[in-house]
Amino acid sequence: QVQLVESGGGLVQAGGSLRLSCAASGRTFSSDIMGWFRQAPGKERDFVAAINWSGGSIPYADSVKGRFTISRDNAKNTVYLQMDSLKPEDTGVYYCAVNRYWFSTNSDEYDYWGQGTQVTVSS
Repeated sequence: QVQLVESGGGLVQAGGSLRLSCAASGRTFSSDIMGWFRQAPGKERDFVAAINWSGGSIPYADSVKGRFTISRDNAKNTVYLQMDSLKPEDTGVYYCAVNRYWFSTNSDEYDYWGQGTQVTVSS
């Protein structure tokens, strides 16, 4: 059974940093695309970043470019999202997800999801 478990969320002041982790188990993830999405209250789930097995990535969401960095450790089956210079508009539930086939910004094309971790940025 595939499991994705996010951690590292919390409450932080604007300008601060958080590092999210997503630990994966239940299959071999080394060839999968790992992605991060976020969902603000009352809004749709939006793409943030994605990374392939060799560390390559597609362009980040415009709203996080230059502030967020995605990385992965295949030996640990873990993907990270380093979030710097956080803004109140970054507030939301952050989800990691797996796409078994290709890079995508479309959440419908991801096959497995974690339960999410809450990030709250105060002004």
